[in-house]
Amino acid sequence: MKLGDLFRDYQWLGLILFLSFVAACDRNEKPVTQEQSASATPGTDNAIATDNATEDRTKNRLQSVKQQVTNRKKKSAIEAISFDDIAFKMDKEEPFNRSMLTKKINDFEGTAIKIRGFILPSFKQDGLTQFVLVRDNMECCFGPGAALYDCIMVQMQPGESASYSVRPVTVEGNFKIQEWKDFDGVIRAIYHLDGKSVY
Repeated sequence: MKLGDLFRDYQWLGLILFLSFVAACDRNEKPVTQEQSASATPGTDNAIATDNATEDRTKNRLQSVKQQVTNRKKKSAIEAISFDDIAFKMDKEEPFNRSMLTKKINDFEGTAIKIRGFILPSFKQDGLTQFVLVRDNMECCFGPGAALYDCIMVQMQPGESASYSVRPVTVEGNFKIQEWKDFDGVIRAIYHLDGKSVY
C-alpha cells in the first residue's frame, strides 16, 4: 500500500470517529419532549400545592395566636359597663332561664369590669366584705318584685372591704353569672362580682 493511500485511510477513520462523537453528544442533549414535560408537571403541581398548604397552616396558626393574645388583653383590661348593659327581657312573674341572657351579657363572664351603683343599706356601715350593689337607691331594685338584672351580689376579695355610702359608688372586680337564691328558694340575683375595690 502506498503511503498516500494509507494517509487517506487514516483521514477517513478520523472523520468517522469525529462524526460518531458528535452524534453521541446530540443524543445526550436531546430537548425535552412535550410528553416528558407533561409527565414532569404533576410533580411540580404537587410541590406548589404542598407549599400553599403549608403557607395556609402558618397563617391559621398566626391568626389563632393573635386571637389568643386579643382575648387575654380583653380579659385583663377593666371594662366599664352599666346596669343597662346587663339588662334583658323578662316579665316580673316569669321564672328565670339562662337562655334569656344575651350574647353580650354572656361575653362579660369572667371579665374584669367596673360598674357604678348604690350599696344596698344593711346593719353594718364599715368593713363590708359582702353587699348588694343596686341600680339606684330605691327599694325596688332587690328582693320580691325587683328585676334580677338590677342588682349584683358583691363579695370582696380577701383583704378588701367597703364602707356604706348614700352616694353612688364604683365597684371593680371580676364579673360572674351565678344564681343566688333566697331562704325560700327563689332566685333573687343572678350576677356576682368578686370585688377588688370600691370608690
